[in-house]
Amino acid sequence: MLYNNAERCEIFARYMIDNNATVRATASRFLISKSTVHKDVTSRLKITNPVLYSEVKKVLIKNKEERHLRGGEATKQKYLSKKKGY
Repeated sequence: MLYNNAERCEIFARYMIDNNATVRATASRFLISKSTVHKDVTSRLKITNPVLYSEVKKVLIKNKEERHLRGGEATKQKYLSKKKGY
């Protein structure tokens, strides 16, 4: 399905809010680059739908604050899986 930019921004934002999803997870779900998702939910959405932008901004801030935790967990899992291999 083809959407115009404003519709696409709102779809991405709704998905992120409803699923508490990261930009990367949203990009993966819609098979689009994370750069496009980020641009849509920050720059474009701010202009087209400021109310929705303020909601998605909360999710983006929360994800940014938790980023180091997710990275640490990924590293932990990586080394645990290597340890099990021996």
